[in-house]
Amino acid sequence: MTFEIGVILPTSTPDPAHPILGDVRAAARLAEQLDLDSVWSTDHLVASAPMLDSTVTLATAAAVTDRIGIGYNVMLLALRPVAWAAKQISTLQYVSGNRLLLGVGTGNPAHGDIGWRAAGTTFENRGRRTDEALRVLPDLVIGSTATVNGVDVALAPGSVMPPILVAGNGTRARRRAAEYGEGWITLQPGLDQLAADFDELRALAAQFDRPVPAVTVVAPALPADHSAAVDLLAAHRDAGVERVILAPSGPEWQRDYENAAKLRAAL
Repeated sequence: MTFEIGVILPTSTPDPAHPILGDVRAAARLAEQLDLDSVWSTDHLVASAPMLDSTVTLATAAAVTDRIGIGYNVMLLALRPVAWAAKQISTLQYVSGNRLLLGVGTGNPAHGDIGWRAAGTTFENRGRRTDEALRVLPDLVIGSTATVNGVDVALAPGSVMPPILVAGNGTRARRRAAEYGEGWITLQPGLDQLAADFDELRALAAQFDRPVPAVTVVAPALPADHSAAVDLLAAHRDAGVERVILAPSGPEWQRDYENAAKLRAAL
């Protein structure tokens, strides 16, 4: 089983007082030079802190790299008309040479609903709209005909459908991952909780007669000590986690990327 380590690009921050907004081109190049597996962009229209547009960010990262995966962490499908989202996804997959990883989520309540109202939609029904979008998204992305808002439409040119990784720590998100996704993204659960989540994910996948989604863990709480951090990541790997995505701890994202590469090399 492969075990990947990716990093979040310097496009936002959990702390509004200290935004981590850096040079996306330099960050993507460095991540690839360090032999990391993927770079990821956060996504929102109006967030609790400054945040760059995810699609433009990932297109920029794709343009200055050749190998590294580029991922949404995570695209809020329900914030966009699904046909437009599909057009962006398909184009980004094409220009990146099929390196896209499509993380999909429904939005963190911590950001409030201002962005949703500004986009002319509602925060409350985002789960239902996400499910509706996921039903038609693959056909739209690959260029097949799909019915959207009562209209039969085919987007051209089509692209290879990227893997869908559904994010969220609750049962509804795991069910969505089992029904529509190739992967499930979870935010820093402990190993005990992760084991229970794995069991539920397997049971849900069996209900839909689909493979068990691969698991990605975002921002695990790693110890400062290098050996202890390696041991914790190894425990995640041994538990069945496919990928860990590490977040910048501050404006010195270069140091964080170099540390991520050292962890990857040790594993």
